[in-house]
Amino acid sequence: MKLFAATLATLFFSAWGEGNQGSAKPAPKPSPDVQEATPQLYTYTTELLFGEVWKRQELAPRDRSLITIAALLANGQSAQLTGHFNLGLDNGLKPSEISALITHLAFYSGWPNAMSAAGVANKVFTDRGLTAEQILPPSSEPLTLDPASETKRKAAVEASIGDVAPQLAAYTNDVLFGDLWRKTDLTPRDRSLITVAALTAQGQVAQLPFHLNRAMDNGLTQTQAAEVITHLAFYVGWPKAMSAVPVLKEVFASRKPQG
Repeated sequence: MKLFAATLATLFFSAWGEGNQGSAKPAPKPSPDVQEATPQLYTYTTELLFGEVWKRQELAPRDRSLITIAALLANGQSAQLTGHFNLGLDNGLKPSEISALITHLAFYSGWPNAMSAAGVANKVFTDRGLTAEQILPPSSEPLTLDPASETKRKAAVEASIGDVAPQLAAYTNDVLFGDLWRKTDLTPRDRSLITVAALTAQGQVAQLPFHLNRAMDNGLTQTQAAEVITHLAFYVGWPKAMSAVPVLKEVFASRKPQG
């Protein structure tokens, strides 16, 4: 089954790889096997998913690649990552950003999923002839986070878990937010995008309000946030997307100007 999935993933994106040498990027197409076994799925894939959803203007192709890769990684769907790493690079993601995405999501989706994705990424980078300099994140000073917001967030962490799991609270404050979120190899908006995508993919609805608000503080618009969930419905399934919609509604309402 794993061999079939890996082969299917390769065939799925074969049309993209063959036709992406010029400026025009043809839409990826499933293999003839998919058309023969599930003709309606083939039609939905070519005409709806890649023919319409990926072309919608509410999110840039780069954003769509970010959230798709994040969702696949979060759900451990490594067989699909080869095609989407290549597509992401074609859509403007830097190798260093893909590397940073994998590292970031180790904290939100678990080390095993991230380690599996790292192996796939390494092969993609090698096949594309990318150098270590292109993959390594740029060296720069860490971001400065808003002191008032950080004080409030730290207090919330301590209040919720500090007395029960003090070391988890320390790692959350000192490593996750104090170090990882301050690195500059991804923008704060990118980190928020992939975090929201990963949480949605895993059905972690309880964690979404904080991170969706953070995403909008980091520049994600209401229209874009709604489009993230719409896009992800195709990659994580309708039930998880539908479960995220009430969170969108609640967050949008809470951010409306009072008056």
